[in-house]
Amino acid sequence: MSDGRENKIKKLKMRSMRRGIKEMDVILSYYSEVCLEKMPGVKLDLYSDLLFENDQDLYSWCSGQAVPKKKYAAIISEIRDVLKTKKFN
Repeated sequence: MSDGRENKIKKLKMRSMRRGIKEMDVILSYYSEVCLEKMPGVKLDLYSDLLFENDQDLYSWCSGQAVPKKKYAAIISEIRDVLKTKKFN
């Protein structure tokens, strides 16, 4: 993995862990650990854009309470699928 890609992934993981609400910390930090390393560059860029969205909107999209913006529909669906594999304590 190139240094630029590795640094980008590290930054995205940090941004995933340090959100405005605890629920999104848990959801996005788990997703980032599971998926970012194998994610293609274009999708990393989309995920980076997603992290600029409001946490309340993100939570509504991830929990299925609201329909996500079209550009994020596939990645939100993937986040939901990945969450189904997580064991919450």
